[in-house]
Amino acid sequence: MLDPRLITNDPDRVKDALTRRQKPELHAVVDELLSLADTRSTLISERDELRAQRNTLSKEIGGLYKQGKRDEAEAAKAQVQAGNDRIAVLEEELAALEAKRDMLQYEIPNIPDDDVPIGKSDEDNRVLRSWGDIPEFDFEPQSHVEVGTRLGILDLDRSAKLTGARFSVLTGAGARLERALVNLFLDIASSEHGYTEVMTPYIVHKRILEGTGQLPKFEQDLFKLEGELNGSEAYLIPTAEVPVTNLHREEILDESQLPLRYAAFTPCFRSEAGSAGRDVRGIIRQHQFHKVELVQVTRPEDSADAHEQLTGHAEKVLQRLGLPYRVALLCTGDLSFNAQRCYDLEVWLPSQGGYREISSCSNFGAFQARNMQLRFRPDPVDGKKQKPRLCHTINGSGLAVGRTMVAILENNQRADGSVVLPEALVPYMGGIEVLNTLDAP
Repeated sequence: MLDPRLITNDPDRVKDALTRRQKPELHAVVDELLSLADTRSTLISERDELRAQRNTLSKEIGGLYKQGKRDEAEAAKAQVQAGNDRIAVLEEELAALEAKRDMLQYEIPNIPDDDVPIGKSDEDNRVLRSWGDIPEFDFEPQSHVEVGTRLGILDLDRSAKLTGARFSVLTGAGARLERALVNLFLDIASSEHGYTEVMTPYIVHKRILEGTGQLPKFEQDLFKLEGELNGSEAYLIPTAEVPVTNLHREEILDESQLPLRYAAFTPCFRSEAGSAGRDVRGIIRQHQFHKVELVQVTRPEDSADAHEQLTGHAEKVLQRLGLPYRVALLCTGDLSFNAQRCYDLEVWLPSQGGYREISSCSNFGAFQARNMQLRFRPDPVDGKKQKPRLCHTINGSGLAVGRTMVAILENNQRADGSVVLPEALVPYMGGIEVLNTLDAP
C-alpha cells in the first residue's frame, strides 16, 4: 500500500495519480481517509489528555488521604474512574476507525512513474521495441489447438471430462515439452543470470496475499480453501510472486545482501473472474498453468535499473527460443494495481494475427514491501548505525510456460503438420528436433 503519510500530507499528488490511472472515483476515498485522519487526531488528543490527567490525579490521591481530605480524594478517584471509562470508549472508537482506515488504504493503487503514458486500455500502451521476424507461411496457419490435437500432444476433450473448461491434458511429447521449457527457463535464470532457484509452497496464508497486494482487492480472482490451515485462511497461489516475494517479510536485511534474485517454478491457480468468453478454448487462459517467475528485492536507488535488467532477462528467453515479440510500456489505465511501472512482453501468434502477452515485468517500488515490512539497514555512515528503509520489489514471468508452448506450436508449424522445435530445446527433449504427426498415438 501507499505510505499513509503521503495520502495525508500530499493528497493532491495522490488524486492526480488516480486521475492519471482513470480512477477519479477514488478521490472520495482519499477525502474519507483525510477525514478519518482528522478524527483520529482529535480522539488521540482527548485520550492523551485524559491519561495525563489520570496520572496527575493518581499521584495526588494518596496525599489527599494523608491530609485527611477524604472527600476530595474520593472525588478525585471518581474523576479518574470517569476518565478511565472515557478512555475505554475512545480506544474502541480508535480501533474501529483504524480498521476502517486500513481497509480504505488498500483501495488506493500505487502511483505510476511520471513517464508512464496516460491512457485507458491496452490500446494506449506504448510499444518500445520489437525483436524477431514474423513468420510467413505458404499455407493457412492453424491455431495451437488444431496443431496440438493433430500431433496428439494436446487433449482438451479429456481435460473437460476431468475438470471442465480452461484446463488441459498434455500427452507424450506435449508433456515432455512442458517439462523441457520449465528446465530451460530455470537453467537460463540460474546459470546465466544469477538467480537463486527456490521451490515454495503452493498454498499460502491470507496475510501472504495481503503482502503482495492480491488481497483484499482481488479475492474474486483467487481459489480459497475451505476451513483454516494452521490457524489462518488459506488460498492456492495465483503466481510464484506471492510466496517468493514474501520470503523475507518482516525481516531487516543487511544492505550487503541486496539485491536478492530468485527464480521459482510453480503451478498458478486463477479463477479468471471477469474473463468469461475470452480464450475459453485452448491453453492461453487457464485456471491452472505453469510459470517460472523472476523476483528481485533491491535498494530503492537500484530498482529502476533492476526492472530494466529483469525485463531483459525475460526477453533473453524469448530470443533463445527464436520467438518474435515486442515490448510495450503499459499505460496508466492498463497498469496493475500494485505496479508503478510495467513492461509487457508480447509474443506473436499467427492464428490471431497479433501479439499476446507472455510476460509482465513490474516495478512495485515500496508498495509491496510496506505491506510485508520488508526492510534493509543501510551500511553505517561515519560509524553511525542507520535506520532501516523499505526495500523495493520487482518481478516478471520468465516465462509463462503454456503461452510459450502456444507460440512454439504456432510459429514453428509446417505444412505437413509437424512442428520444428527451437534449437535451445532439443537437448531438453532428448534430441527430438521435430514434433511429427507420425509420432501421434
